[in-house]
Amino acid sequence: MGERAPVAVGWREWVALPDWGVDHMKAKVDTGARTSAIHAWDLEPFDRDGSPWVRFSLHPWQGSDDDPVQVEAPVVDHREVRSSSGDTQRRPVVHTDLHLVGLVAPIELTLTNRDEMGFRMLVGREALRGRFVVDPGRSYLGGRPPADIRRRNR
Repeated sequence: MGERAPVAVGWREWVALPDWGVDHMKAKVDTGARTSAIHAWDLEPFDRDGSPWVRFSLHPWQGSDDDPVQVEAPVVDHREVRSSSGDTQRRPVVHTDLHLVGLVAPIELTLTNRDEMGFRMLVGREALRGRFVVDPGRSYLGGRPPADIRRRNR
């Protein structure tokens, strides 16, 4: 059996992070970013059984504070990440599963404040490599949630 061919995704897609209870979240697919990032606030580092963890909140809807999700996750690393504006920030890194266009892929996410950004989540090259190819002229190749879900995300 050979390797599976990469699956096409658009420049923006609806994703899910089921381990964290997030069924629908709009994400920008960004081949210019190496690392994936998610908007997280109220970051609270703590130890669990001698290992570093972080507690944080997610706002899954763009431009809204509705339906916050509380998450606890082990910190697997801290990374220096350079933003598109050239600023460098040290961010905690966590793992979870990403559901994207019907596939499940493990993903590393840096936690940061993306409140001023158009998308609360950015899917970078590391998450895409070997699994997905990006069609920059298309959107939502994985489909769209029902209209009532989409309306909450405006």
